[in-house]
Amino acid sequence: MSCLATFKTTSMALLFERSCREAGIGARIAPVPRKLSSSCGLACEFPCEALETVESLAADHRIDVAAVHDLEKL
Repeated sequence: MSCLATFKTTSMALLFERSCREAGIGARIAPVPRKLSSSCGLACEFPCEALETVESLAADHRIDVAAVHDLEKL
């Protein structure tokens, strides 16, 4: 199961992806689906099983995550 984190800035998305990968979490940059936003932007897909770890990483690295979505529920 995959989750998608959205961000207000590209730099936050890139920092999030790098932080996840350094922690051994498979994450990849993806476009924000039109269902979530009509503006162009970047999001980061990661395994939902790692949600608690990802939230902790974001807090530790001061990464501003706008929202997290379960891709199966979109």
